[in-house]
Parts: sequence; structure tokens; C-alpha cells
Amino acid sequence: MTEKNDYRSTLQLPRTGFPMKGNLLQLEPRLQARWERMDLYRRMRDLDHPRGPYILHDGPPYANGPIHMGHLLNKTLKDLVVRSRIMAGHDVNFVPGWDCHGLPIEHKVLKELGPEGKNLTTSEIRQRCHDYAATCVNLQAEQLQRLGTIGTYESPYLTMRPEYEGDVLEVFARLAEEGLIYRDLKPVHWSIENRTALADAELEYYDRTDTSIHVLFLLRGSEQLPAGLHAPSGKRVWLMIWTTTPWTLPANEAIVVAPAAEYSLIRFTKGADSRLAIVATALVEQVFSGISRVEEMGRCLGAELVDSGVWYEPPLRKKKAPLVEADYVTLEDGTGLVHTAPGHGADDYFTGMKEGLPVYCPVQEDGTFDTTAPDWLQGVSVWDANSLIVDRLTEAGVLFRSEDYLHSYPHDWRGKTPIIFRATEQWFVAVDKPFGDTQQSLRERALQAAGEEIQFVPDWAKNRLIGMLESRPDWCISRQRAWGLPIPAFFGPGEELLLTPASIRAVARRFGTFGSDVWFQEDPAALLEGYQPEEDPDLPDALRSSGKEGLQEFKKGVDIFDVWFESGSSWNAVLCRRGIGYPADLYLEGSDQHRGWFQLSMLSALGATGQNPFRELLTHGFMVDARGRKMSKSLGNAIEVSDILKQHGADVCRWWVSSLNYTHDIKVDWEFFRVASEEYRKIRNTIRFLLGNLKDFRPEHAVELSEQDRYSIDSWAMQQLSEFVKEVHRDYASFRFNLVSDAIFNFCNQTLSAVYLAALKDRLYCDPPNSLRRRRAQTVMNRVADALIRAVAPILVFTAEEAWLHHHNHSEDSGHSVHFTSLPDEFDFETDPGWTDVMALRGEALRKLEEAKNPAGGGLKNPLDAAITARLPEARLQTLRLFEAELADLCGVSRFQLLAGSQTRIQIQDIRDEPRCERSWKRDGTVRQRSDGGWLSDRDAEVLGLESDEL
Repeated sequence: MTEKNDYRSTLQLPRTGFPMKGNLLQLEPRLQARWERMDLYRRMRDLDHPRGPYILHDGPPYANGPIHMGHLLNKTLKDLVVRSRIMAGHDVNFVPGWDCHGLPIEHKVLKELGPEGKNLTTSEIRQRCHDYAATCVNLQAEQLQRLGTIGTYESPYLTMRPEYEGDVLEVFARLAEEGLIYRDLKPVHWSIENRTALADAELEYYDRTDTSIHVLFLLRGSEQLPAGLHAPSGKRVWLMIWTTTPWTLPANEAIVVAPAAEYSLIRFTKGADSRLAIVATALVEQVFSGISRVEEMGRCLGAELVDSGVWYEPPLRKKKAPLVEADYVTLEDGTGLVHTAPGHGADDYFTGMKEGLPVYCPVQEDGTFDTTAPDWLQGVSVWDANSLIVDRLTEAGVLFRSEDYLHSYPHDWRGKTPIIFRATEQWFVAVDKPFGDTQQSLRERALQAAGEEIQFVPDWAKNRLIGMLESRPDWCISRQRAWGLPIPAFFGPGEELLLTPASIRAVARRFGTFGSDVWFQEDPAALLEGYQPEEDPDLPDALRSSGKEGLQEFKKGVDIFDVWFESGSSWNAVLCRRGIGYPADLYLEGSDQHRGWFQLSMLSALGATGQNPFRELLTHGFMVDARGRKMSKSLGNAIEVSDILKQHGADVCRWWVSSLNYTHDIKVDWEFFRVASEEYRKIRNTIRFLLGNLKDFRPEHAVELSEQDRYSIDSWAMQQLSEFVKEVHRDYASFRFNLVSDAIFNFCNQTLSAVYLAALKDRLYCDPPNSLRRRRAQTVMNRVADALIRAVAPILVFTAEEAWLHHHNHSEDSGHSVHFTSLPDEFDFETDPGWTDVMALRGEALRKLEEAKNPAGGGLKNPLDAAITARLPEARLQTLRLFEAELADLCGVSRFQLLAGSQTRIQIQDIRDEPRCERSWKRDGTVRQRSDGGWLSDRDAEVLGLESDEL
């Protein structure tokens, strides 16, 4: 009896040092350390870059804690741009940056200090903030590099560094030269909790329930009312207003009406009280809903009311106040008569300026009323004042209605507390003042840039930015905090102001050398070293003539810059200062930056240079949880980046980011990373299969595909590779990274694993090692492996490096890296068009084969136990006959025969009664027992040298 032969041990099975499991948690830190030793990023930049520089400018995150999911998204997207652009032939000098000043950091430091913080001097607070920011910069830099991101981490830009601070003041000086800087008493968003002004970009909107009231203001001079109102002689007439901020009533200076709207005089009876009140005609039914006795006494236009000369008495102030008109009054809600306090609202302020009204604000920085308010309100917070005011109005008999009102209200983005509008002395950048050679305003110039000069990804971002530019007010650039860049203004004993381009530049030189802490350590003379007032053409004559001696009594201002002015000047402090180039090709941030860094960089740059700081704008959405809620620790739905890295590794995180449609908000859940991990494993296993079957392949083994090879599966694979490479280039270039990842996954999972590599297994394992068919397949696989590894390199940075080193037999101690290569070269490859029909026939055959696996269809378990016969019409038969040799392997069966027929008909034959080759497991009709007792096909017997020894 013949001993059983183990023919399977002779097969060329995949053997490679490229492991099946990624072990990313061990691999990634090891490769990262290797890159640090190699100085990888510098060497990438030292390569030839035939396509020249590409400038991606990093918007600085706050240095106030570890990275979060937003960083994972933003910084990975930026790294995909950097790496793909470098591999496409560009030189990318990417300088990561951090926003180190401002309220977020000061708030964090003071919160950690607790009561101790109240006893610290300004300089001590600044030192604590500096140290905290520096610690966070180091932490975030380490975490971001753990994600595989590259850049000049050894020399990032920090907004608290002296040279950066000096460059910010240079931008300020240029805006001052253009006459765009001014100081004024204006209402601004005010944070009571943090006692500072806030910019629009520092607000978040949340639903809030406030007290909504309808109040009657007593009209005076009613005998002068327009005749159309038919006011009874001697009867009191009231003006009815509606407000959701009762606390602003003590600052009332006017009532505003819509000039073109109709207003009605209404007699109404509420309880035992009958009165006459004026409201907008369109709102009568809404205002008097629930009042049974309502009678209209007449109508007139708003303009007629104003022209009649009537006035009124505010219920909480003893004064004479006017009716005025404005186009912003709407008739959607309220009464059509708008209570106006120029010290507490933007529209109110502009109306006050137009009408010459006082900008009165009785509210202090802590949100309490000052001594100019009624004595019963002094020292009371604005929020507590609401109920007191409602009680007073009720006692005075002028409260018509009071009810709760739910509305969206601005909150401080850090403390999450509601803000107020409060008039204070602040510094502003004028957005509507003409400047420069074109005499356009900043708003007009920015709208022109957004409409004509900037490319947007996605397209909808254009209208979003334009809308925000159209509605934005003058930019309030001053803050009342300790940790920040001081605004270099000096005030004389008579409130004289010293702030000119020359004086700013003198302080800029000081800051650029010693840092802005000197503002709190030196006197004005030292800060203005080198400044010559007598040579300053922008200084008022009285100050210029008195020389430096006249400045001795000046005091330093106490305001600091809005952090958005600092980060918005990074185009100058980074791109220009470091000679990287200006403008940038791309700014890439979240959608909130349309009113933040995007917009404010535009305004500072356009005002200072006339040129927009970026050519293209890429906007991504926010991270939300699986239910669409914003992720936060307070909600308990936050996922820590460090936890994801510990469980899945950086490459899985990067793969997940690359797969996202980032143009909208992005849902995050642990399950999504599990799916990403599975997808990653499929890609890794495809690469592993390729490398395992190339272990015995050398360049001299390569086979050039000839014209006759166009009917081989290798030719089809080359055509698929050509399309894949072009797709990768196209989608990397257009930032459609999700399409890149789709292309990579589909190429691995479908084109390669399901079709090409599956079809190659028999020839790879069973053909003679040096056979033409096997070497031709390896030639194509080698090109595929090379292209695939380079295509995934910008995304799977660690895995691609590991695969590249294995593919080229380089050790980790070598100086080689996939990141020194380019994206796979694009090439054209035309194969026979008949492959389309071949794949269609394959699909039909596989469906029939699947049916045969069912018990009703014969219960086939192994496709190699089947033979397929396809009867085809003559025309189709002639086309597909050329490909017949590949059909069995394409379908994974033992035999595939094409025959003529009147119509396409596919039959599956169960051939389990035929002998099976013990080496290839095929039943190809040539299997018989050989001299060694084994059952082999002719091909396998020949490979083993048994072709002539059959029994």
C-alpha cells in the first residue's frame, strides 16, 4: 500500500515577514521613533519637488488641554493634504501652530488656582498662563505626532513668542496707517462671568427662557397726534412696546417705529381698566389675543407719528423721550414699536448715533446696576433685576402682559453663561470705512474676494462666508483680561491718546525682542525707545511739539487684543516672517471659522496688504455623537482620542477620518472605529497576500505584457490598476479623501481579493516557479503592490512604511522610506474591450454556482467540484472564446467550457465523481494515479517531475 503523499507542502504558499496582524500599538511608536532618528520630514522636504511649493497654513488650536475628537479630524485632514501634496511633487513647508493667549487659557488657569488666583498680580497670572500653555503645547504636539502627522514640530509658531507678538503689532500698525483703527463707546457682547468684551466668534447660542413683557409708555402731546388716529380729547394715550430684556428698560432713550407701516389706535378693556394704546396694525390681533373688548379708533403711518412731534415718558425714568424711525423694525412679532437703549444693542446704538441720543449704560462690568440707576436697582444684577422691574411696572399699572419666552440667546463660549450687550470704551477695526487706493471698505473688499478670488470646498461655504461678511459689525478687537497681547495705547492726563503707526512700531520692536511682558514691567519711555514724537506726522500737533518730555505723564492702556486678531495675523507672523510665501494656497478648518479665523484673517490681511491671505478654503463639519448631539464631557458622550489610539492605533484612526464626508457634521461612535478596523484589516491582508507571493520574485523575473497577453487576467488587472491610480491622483488633488479611501478599499476588496488574486492562486501555488504564466502574474502583482503601498501612504502612514520596507527587503535600520517616494505614476493601459463581457459572463456564472450550493441545486460546497458550460450566441461566443483559458480560474471552478447556442445558457455540472488532484484540488479531466501512488493532474505531475510515470 502506497504511503499518502503530502503534495500540498510543495506549493508556493505566501510566506513573508509582513505579519498577518498589524500589531499597530507596538509598530507605530517604533516607526515614529525611527522617523525622528531619520529626521523624516526634513528629508522629505530635501527631495526634488518638480511641482514647486504648496502652502497649507495651520489655524492654531488653543493650548488648553489634550487633543480631542475635533483635533483628530482637523489635524488628520491637514496631514492628508501635506503628505499627498508632497508625494504629488510639491514642497510643503507645514508649520504647526498654537493659540497661546486669551480667555480659554486664563479661565482654565484661574479655575485650577481657585481662591489663590484672586491674590495674584497680573504678571503672576501671566506667568502661570504662559507655563500652562507651554505644557499643553508640548502635550498636544506629542499626541499629534502619535497620530502620524508631520510638520516643523521642532519650531512651531506660538502666539505668545516675542517675534510673533511683534509681527502682530506690525499688522496693527498697517491698519492704523489706513485709518481703520478707532476707539469708541459702543455696546458690545459682554461676558459678566469673565468681565470682558467678546467677539462674534466667541459666542455660542443656546435656548434660554426669559421674561417677555408688553409695557405701556405714556404718550405726551397727544393733541398733536395725526388726525387719522381720532384720539379723543383729554384722554391718555399709551405706546405699547414689547421686550425680552426688561433689565434694559432703565436705559430707554427712544421708541422706534417703521416709517412705512400702519399703526392703529386701539381702545381696549382689560378687567375694569379701559385704555387707548398705539400698536402696529398688522399686530393688533396678536397683541390683543384674549382681550374681549377691542376697538380700532383710527390709523396712520409710522412716519406720520414721528413727524407729529409727540413724545413720551419712560416708565422707569423721569425724562422726555422721542419717537424715531428705522427700517429694521419688523412686524413679525412684538408691537411694531421698539424700545431702544443705545447703550445695550447694536441697532439701538446706530439709531442713537443718527438721532443724537445718549449712549447710556447703567450696568457695570460685573453685571450690576451702578449709582445712576434708580436706587432700588443699584447693586442688583441684571438677571435679578427682571423680576423687580416687572413688579414695579405692575405697581405702576403699565404692565399689559408678562410671560415666559423661550428663544436662542448668545452665551460665552467658555463659561457657557448668557452674555449681555453693554456699552464700553473699546477698540475697533472699521469694516465700512473706505481705505487704500480703491477706496473700498474692508467689507466690500472681503465680499469681492469671497465672490471672485477664493475657491471653496465645499461649494456651500461660499454663501456662508459671504452672508457672515454682509452682516458683521465693526470688529471689536479689545479685551479686558490679563493674559494676552497688550494694545499699545498711551493716555495722557487730559485723555490725550498716543497711538500712531510709528508709536505702535516702536512698541513692536520692544515686544519682538523681549516679549509683551515688558508692557507690565517698563514705563512708557522704555517701551517707546527709539520713537521720536517730533518726527511722527500722525501725532497731534500739541503732542508733537512737546517732544518726549510731553509724554512723561502718559499712562499705559489696560486692554489686550482679541485673540482672533492675534491668530488672524498669522499670515504675517508665519507665512511672511518665515519666507514660506504669501498668500497661502489653502486654509483648512471647521465651519465655525467662517466667523472666526477665516473671516478675521481676511479682514486683517486685506486691510494691511489689500490681498486675501488664502486662495482656497476647505471647511469641515463638527464631531457629534451617534444621536447628533455635540460631544462634551458634561453630557458624558465624549470619546477620548487617547482611548481610541490605545484600542485601535493611529492608522485605523486615520483610515476612519479619510473615509468621512467631512463637509457635514460627523457622527462618532465606538462602532464606527470597529468597522474602520475591519476595513483596515482587509487592506492589510491584501498587501500581505501580494508581498507573500512576491518573496521569490526578482526584477530580472519581470515579464513584459505582449499583445497576445491582452486576453490574460493580468492584462485586465493592469487596466484596473491604471484606472485606480488615476482615480487616486484625482481625488487626492481635490481633497476628496473619502473617495480615495473608497477607491483603495474597493480595489483591495473587489478588484484584487475577489477577482484577480483569487484567480491567480492556482498558478501562483501550482505552476512551475519560473513558468511564464506565474512570472507574468508576479510582474503585475509587483506593480500592484508598489502602487497600492504608495497610494495608501498618505493615509496609512505606518502600515505603508512597514509594507514598503518588507517589499524592498529593507530593515528598519536602513534610511529607506515609502514617504520618500511619490504617488504611483499615472499610466495608460488599454486591454481588450471584451473583458467587459467576460466579467458579465463571470457574474452570471457565479450566480448559477451560488444556486448550485443550495441543497436543491445539488449541494455543492467547493466550487472546484464543479464544471461550467456556457452556451452562447455565435457573436458572443467568438468574442469570449479568446478568454476561455482564464474562465475556470476566474470562477474558481475546475473546468469552464464555451459552446455555441441560440441564447446564453449556463449550466453547472457536479463532477465530484471525477478524481481530484491531491495537489491543486482541481478535477480538470487529466487527474489519474501516478507512479508514486498519488492522484495528480497532468500539470501538477509535470511540476513534480512525474509526467511520464503514469500507471
